[in-house]
Amino acid sequence: MTRTEYIQHPTSSIKHRLCLGPASRVERFNAPRRAVALREGGFTLLELLIVVGIIALLLVLIAPAFTYIKGGTDVTSAAYTIKSVLDTARTYAKTNDTYAWVGFYEENVANPASPNSDTPAVGRLIMSIVASKDGTMLYTGNLGTAVTLDPAGSGTLLQVGKLTEIENVHLKTFTAPTATPPPDSFDTRPAPTSTAAQIGDNAPPNPALTFHYPVGSASPQYTFVKAVQFSPRGECVIDNSNYTPARIAEVGLLPTHGATVPTSTPPNVVAIQINGFAGDVRIYRR
Repeated sequence: MTRTEYIQHPTSSIKHRLCLGPASRVERFNAPRRAVALREGGFTLLELLIVVGIIALLLVLIAPAFTYIKGGTDVTSAAYTIKSVLDTARTYAKTNDTYAWVGFYEENVANPASPNSDTPAVGRLIMSIVASKDGTMLYTGNLGTAVTLDPAGSGTLLQVGKLTEIENVHLKTFTAPTATPPPDSFDTRPAPTSTAAQIGDNAPPNPALTFHYPVGSASPQYTFVKAVQFSPRGECVIDNSNYTPARIAEVGLLPTHGATVPTSTPPNVVAIQINGFAGDVRIYRR
C-alpha cells in the first residue's frame, strides 16, 4: 500500500504529489539509525594507545626546549633585577651627595636556609645596598690593606632598602669579547679593562673592602667583599686593591639548575656593564 504526500516548492505555491512505496518508507526509517550507529562507534583501544604514545613522544622531544626557554627567561630577569639595584644605588648616591656600595654574595642554593655556609657557594645571589652616613668615602686612596666599612657598633653605614635575593644564577668572570665593535651583542660588547673591573666567580682578584648585613653587626648574617661603589657624581668603581675608576665595569651572570655550575658555558649568559664615568648600566646577552 502506498502513501501520498504533498510537498510544496519553496518558491512556488504549487504543491506536488509524491507517492511513497513501502521500500522508501523503510529506507527513511533506517537512515537516522545508521547515523547514530556510526556516531556511537568511538575509538578502539589500539587507536587510544597510539594517540597516547604520540603525545608522550612529543613531550619527551619538547621538554628540553621548555627548560632552555625557562633558563633564558630566568637569567634575563636576574640581569634586569641587578640593573635595577645598581640604578637604585647610583641614584641614592647622587641624590644624597654620598657614597653608596652594592655588595654581591653567592651561596649554595641547594640549601633552602639562607644564609648558609654550604659548599659550593653556587646558585643563590644576595645583594645589599649601603651608603656612607656622613657622605665621606670612609677610606683614603688605593687600598694596600683591607678596610672594613662598618666595624661593629661604628654606625658608619646606612642600609638602603632590603636585601635582594636571586636564585638559580651564578657569578661568572667572562673573557674579553673577541669580535670587533660596534658593541651590539654579547660577543661584541666593550671589553672590561681587566679582571679588577669585573665581578664574577674569580673576580675581582684582590677585593679589599668589606661590609656586613646587618650593617655594623658584631654577628652579621652576610659579609660582602665583592662590591660596586658609586660616588656622589655617579662614577662607578669595582672593589679591588687598585681602587681606580675603569671605563667599563662588568658583572657576569650565567644560569644554573641547583648548586652545580654548568660544565660548559651555556648559550644564555649575560654581562651587565656599568660605565665607570657616566654610571649608566647596559645589559648584553648571548
